[in-house]
Amino acid sequence: MVKLNFSRELRLLTPLQFKSVFEQPFRASTPEMTLLARQNNLTHPRLGLTVAKKHLKRAHDRNRVKRLVRESFRLRQHQLPACDFVFVAKGGIAKLDNVTFRQTLEKLWQRHIRLAQKS
Repeated sequence: MVKLNFSRELRLLTPLQFKSVFEQPFRASTPEMTLLARQNNLTHPRLGLTVAKKHLKRAHDRNRVKRLVRESFRLRQHQLPACDFVFVAKGGIAKLDNVTFRQTLEKLWQRHIRLAQKS
C-alpha cells in the first residue's frame, strides 16, 4: 500500500537546503506562483514553501496557500521525481479560488515531471 503522508523527511527545513534549490533551479511559473526544483541525492522528493507577507497580508490567507500546496504535494509525491521543490507565492495569488489554484499547481507539477523525464 502506498503511504500518502507528509513526514519531516519530505520537507526542506534548513536555510542551506533552500539555498541549494535557489542556486540553479528548474523553473515552472505562472503569474501567481513559481515552482523551483533541483535534483537531490535521495530517493524521494522534498518540499519547501515561501509565502511572503508582501503578497498575502493576512495569516489565514498564507496558511490557506501553504495548506493547498502541502496537500497537492502529499497526493502527488509518488509520481514526482527525486527533487527538492520550493514553492514561491507571487502577487495576485490571493485572487485565485481553491479550484483554480489546484489546477494551476497541477500544471506546474506536470511540467516538472516532464522536465525530469527529459534529463
